[in-house]
Amino acid sequence: MEGRGRTPVCVWLPSHTQDFLHVASSRLNVVRAGFPDRPVFGTAVARAILERVAAGELGATLRLHRPGRILAFSKQDAASPGYPAAVRAAREAGFEPVLRLAGGRAAVYHEGTIACGWAVPDRRPAARTEERFRELAELVAKALRRLGLDARVGEVPGEYCPGAWSVNARGQTKLAGIGQRLVAGAAHRGAVIAVRDSTVIRDVLVPVYQSLGLDWDPATAGSVEDEIQGVEHGSVEDAILAELARRYELDEAELDEETLELALRLEPEHRVPAAPDRFSRGGHG
Repeated sequence: MEGRGRTPVCVWLPSHTQDFLHVASSRLNVVRAGFPDRPVFGTAVARAILERVAAGELGATLRLHRPGRILAFSKQDAASPGYPAAVRAAREAGFEPVLRLAGGRAAVYHEGTIACGWAVPDRRPAARTEERFRELAELVAKALRRLGLDARVGEVPGEYCPGAWSVNARGQTKLAGIGQRLVAGAAHRGAVIAVRDSTVIRDVLVPVYQSLGLDWDPATAGSVEDEIQGVEHGSVEDAILAELARRYELDEAELDEETLELALRLEPEHRVPAAPDRFSRGGHG
């Protein structure tokens, strides 16, 4: 999906047609822009896309990219008495803390992962929460199976940021986590897939989860490379796009000026202060 000839993200359907369609169409805008050196801004971009999709200004949009080192905290994390210590632990390990869109517990992004954010219009987003979770989890699992991996959907006992829609290897190690955020008129799904360097995930989450008072088993943190030696990011990305292409007509797209400008305005709400207290949660974590 990279290269020349990209078209700007545009309005896909008028907002009134979304009253009877929970997804805009079988077409899907695919954006590959990532901001690994601007992690807070990258998070704000995901929210900007969601808000513009909800307003009917953008069609269904999926962003697939390679992030930098991020420790994504939820509102629930930010309410914990151990949140300030968890933020310090993240920064000491070289990770930028951000306030994420989705719920759950603290999650890790780094250069060995792939991030996926998928915003769709939906007039009744709460009615299809499980359907959306299932679609993305099964899509990721099928993409990894294309590479020869025994990928399954389901929570691994003791995993970090536990969830029923995690994607695991052999039922033993977590490879991908999936979260979701609902707003009036749209839903956002976020996923992080660990392609390599599972030790990086373990090393930062041990002190972060200890600070938050969360129990987990570091042995459950895995990566695709742990299962398939020598796997490349591009192979995983291609497999994901191939699975998407089986279900949708994919349109290459770039972030337009309106989305980028909105992200700039939203960025402060996802930034974690240098010395946060446990109520420093921002407006839309």
